[in-house]
Parts: sequence; C-alpha cells; structure tokens
Amino acid sequence: MKTLSSPSNSTTISGFILLGFPCPREGQILLFVLFFVVYLLTLMGNASIICAVRWDQRLHTPMYLLLANFSFLEIWYVTSTVPNMLANFLSDTKVISFSGCFLQFYFFFSLGSTECFFLAVMAFDRYLAICRPLHYPAVMTGRLCNILVISCWVLGFLWFPVPIIIISQMSFCGSRIIDHFLCDPGPLLALTCSRAPLMEFFWAILSSLLLFVPFLCIMGSYILVLRAVFRFPSRDGRRKALSTCGPHVTVVSLFYGSVMVMYLSPTSEHEAGMQKLVTLFYSVVTPLINPVIYSLRNKDMKHSLQKFLKT
Repeated sequence: MKTLSSPSNSTTISGFILLGFPCPREGQILLFVLFFVVYLLTLMGNASIICAVRWDQRLHTPMYLLLANFSFLEIWYVTSTVPNMLANFLSDTKVISFSGCFLQFYFFFSLGSTECFFLAVMAFDRYLAICRPLHYPAVMTGRLCNILVISCWVLGFLWFPVPIIIISQMSFCGSRIIDHFLCDPGPLLALTCSRAPLMEFFWAILSSLLLFVPFLCIMGSYILVLRAVFRFPSRDGRRKALSTCGPHVTVVSLFYGSVMVMYLSPTSEHEAGMQKLVTLFYSVVTPLINPVIYSLRNKDMKHSLQKFLKT
C-alpha cells in the first residue's frame, strides 16, 4: 500500500479509481458487450494465425514464424487491458488495487515494448529476403530466428521496470481518480505529491529510444527494400516483393502513428478523451485488425487459414 499525503492528514491508498468511459448504466452494459465481442474476435483471429502457421508445413519459414510469435504477443497485449476494462464496465466502484495498477502498468508497457522490437525484426527479415535472397537461407536460420524472438521478449520486459518501480515508490496526493481505462504514466505522474522533472525526463528518454531506434531500423530496412524492388526487371517480381511487405508496413503505420502521439512526452497536455481514444486504437483496435491485414494481403496465409478453418 502507498501513503496518500496531504497537508492536514495522512491516509492509505488501497487502490486507484479508473474512470474508463463514464456513461449511464445502460451505456456501460453496451460497452461491455461491444468490447467483449472485440476481445473474443481478437483472440480468435490471432489464434487462427498461430494455428495456421503450426498446421501448414509451407509456412514454417522465418517470416511466418515471426508472424505467429507476433500474434501470440498481440493476444497477451490485448489481455493486459481488456479483461480489467470489462470488469470495470460492470463495477460500481471501478477500483483497481495499487499493486494491480502497477502490474498492469508494467505488463502493458513491456508487451508494447516487445511489439516495437518485433516490428523491427520483421522488417529486418523482409530486408534480408528481398535484398539478399541468395544469402537469406544461410543467414536467417531457425537458430537466428529463435535468438531474435527471445531477444525481443527479453528486451521488452527489461526496458521499463526501473522507472515503473520508481514511480510506484512515489507519494500520491489528493484524488486517486485516474481519468483513463488503464494505468498510464501521464495520469499517474499527475497524482504524485510533487512534480518529478527528473523522472519525467528519464521516462521521455526511454520512450524516445524505444520508439525511434526500432522505427529508424524499420525505415532503413524499407528504404533499402524499395531501392532493391525498383531494380527488379519484371513487374510481377516487383508486385510479389511489395505484397510481402505491404501488411507489415500497414501494421507499422497504424501502431507507430498512434503510439508516437502519446508517449514521446507522457505528461504533455493531451485531453483525457483524446488520450483514451488513441490508446484504445493501438492497444485494442490494432490487435483486432492485424490478423485481417495479414490474411487479406497475403495469399499464402489466406489459403492456409481457409484450409485450417475447413478442417
């Protein structure tokens, strides 16, 4: 538990109040049904990709093994927020415990960090496949693929624990209401008894490195890919190469476009409503549509999913 200090008294925080999406009881029930359906569809879509890759021997290549791991990551990413959100829709108090809040904080950001690294590794895989096709089988071996996957998970879960532990040790004053549907650094830092500019600066540096280093790797990979593709002699070759990159570029654009708005400066003055909508987009909507993007834009995946669903 954490002490809530004030000039006149001292009480104990047993938890925070996540306001979520305030509306009448009927609206809360409607939102519960909507997000419950979205959650189930997300689990089913990403699980279908995992099963299709495991079931179809033709998809046992680094690109699809990375995609299966990415889908597994998306399942846990959406699970870090949506079940608690669903419980809050039906709750009268909307309280989340102090430890529960910071556990959600840690897992949500660790899984998000892992996603950034996975997107960079997937772009690197496309670079090798298109720009170095003759060396690709020798370079992107199963062993290297496993090392890259493990590295993404380890780096993702080691990126933010220090600042999160530091924030958890701060004193929180006044209101314990968080105008959000999850425990987010901006609202949490706003509840501390005094501003912590050093902590805010540290968080901004870590967030910037996390976002920009993988993003620059992704951009560099695709600049080299485009340069190689436009040198292909045949139009069909160019179209096939671009079709393998199209889904990944779309996912990168959706994820990074929304995340960069929010976390380069966690204490910047975003309106609460806009914070919720942008966070909702990259944490709930993107994991929902990723399987659709990868299956509709990839003929091999579409064919394997159709065969898997018919069995």
